[in-house]
Order: sequence, then structure tokens, then C-alpha cells
Amino acid sequence: MRHDMQLRAAARAIYDECYPSEEWSALPFEDAERFGTVHYRQAVGAAQRAKAVLSTDEVQLLLAAVL
Repeated sequence: MRHDMQLRAAARAIYDECYPSEEWSALPFEDAERFGTVHYRQAVGAAQRAKAVLSTDEVQLLLAAVL
């Protein structure tokens, strides 16, 4: 995933939003990525699903209509 910077950025945004403090996850994103924690894997999965949804033509047309 280090080669897809856009997907990594999305995973980081999801991770930071879902696990905002040590109360939720003891590791910052970089460490979670390095160790492949369950929190990191969940954020990556969410980013992959979001990317798939946002890349469909129908969603792009809806976003264009809103903007």
C-alpha cells in the first residue's frame, strides 16, 4: 500500500478519525502500519471500499451535480 499514496492517505484519515486517542488505539498510524495491527487493517479495508464506491461513474456524477 505504500505505493498507492492516495489510498494510504485515505486509510490514515479513517484511522485517525476512528482511533483518535490512546483510549481507542495505543499506536499512532505509522506504528500501526508497521506492525499491521487490526486497527490498521480495518482502516485500509475501509479506504479500499470507499475508493471503490467513489470511483464508480454514478457516484462521480452525483458528486459533480452537488459541486
